[in-house]
Amino acid sequence: MTLVEWAEAVRSELGLTGTEPLRKEDVDRVLDLARDAAHSVARPAAPLTTYLLGVAVGQGADPDEAAAALSRLALAQADEEDRA
Repeated sequence: MTLVEWAEAVRSELGLTGTEPLRKEDVDRVLDLARDAAHSVARPAAPLTTYLLGVAVGQGADPDEAAAALSRLALAQADEEDRA
């Protein structure tokens, strides 16, 4: 099973009807954000950050813009840590 197939199975299980099917780009966006949060903040930041991205998107945020903003925030945290 691919991650896109898994995401679609989860979407179906949660009854997220009326939404567009997930594409590879959608899965990649979330995984890239998770990587940035895990490597720049702490491993547990990955699921928390991606969850909060989902909340923001559910409230109307643009997925690309929100993910980019959160990645910038995580990477800035890593830069700040490096300077300390």
